[in-house]
Amino acid sequence: MDNPNYKSGFVAIIGRPNVGKSTLLNYVVGQKVAIMSNVAQTTRNKIQGIYTSPEAQIVFIDTPGIHKPSTKLGDFMEKSAMSALDEVDAVLFVVSATEKRGPGDDFIIERLKKVSQPIFLVVNKIDQVNPNDLPEIVSQYKDTLSFKDIVPISALQGNNVNNLINDLIEILPNGPQYYPADQVSDHPERFVIAEMIREKVFLLTRQEVPHSVAVDVTSVKREDENHLHISANIIVERPGQKGIIIGKGGKMLKKIGTMARQDIERLLGDKVFLQLWVKVVPDWRDKSAMLKDYGYRNKDY
Repeated sequence: MDNPNYKSGFVAIIGRPNVGKSTLLNYVVGQKVAIMSNVAQTTRNKIQGIYTSPEAQIVFIDTPGIHKPSTKLGDFMEKSAMSALDEVDAVLFVVSATEKRGPGDDFIIERLKKVSQPIFLVVNKIDQVNPNDLPEIVSQYKDTLSFKDIVPISALQGNNVNNLINDLIEILPNGPQYYPADQVSDHPERFVIAEMIREKVFLLTRQEVPHSVAVDVTSVKREDENHLHISANIIVERPGQKGIIIGKGGKMLKKIGTMARQDIERLLGDKVFLQLWVKVVPDWRDKSAMLKDYGYRNKDY
């Protein structure tokens, strides 16, 4: 690549659960990298989405939503979110226009006071509020930190997201293109496949299941040039949750499998045969060895 003015860098996306961080990442990258659901704590690892243009490459780190940890998994997620702030060129602090500033935001603001990199306040979900209310929404935050810029956006509809990208490119250092132009994530396929299955569990099952679900992809085998055979275990903490996920006559598990398979096929461009099992592992969220088995490793934070 010959452009001496090429810009590249790493940008952390941080904010309370459910403010739309993953939606923003997916819009910028142009396809599904981070899973989305309206259940808090969906994103458990730092997902990297990669935006590439002729002028710049931005590697986005989507941190888990910050909340008070109550289990080892929660503790992992908070450490993971905070460590992302030490290794980036800029930070996007995403807040929701539909919610008042709360203790979770104050917690993040306190942590951001120790960050020397430029911080952008991104006010998301502006499509859901009256434009006349925006100044009042912004005023809750604007004096808490010295923001590089305040950018109101709708991640869902894409309003103003390009302006945000241009703002970021302006402050990034000159640097190399770290990843090939067509690569949108640095996560291995297994991780992304597990996330897609987990998203469907979130989407289709009732509230009591999601937080205690992990997905362990046990094998990805290529049958031939166009066909993949994938096996995965859905891990829950209680037998009752297993029953909910399997559903009457196996209907729910079949639905989860069908929807996940369609997403995986779109991502990988292959025909996929997906086999799912449900396993009960009591209290897996509080067992360090289990966390490692299911992909939450110390090196991730």
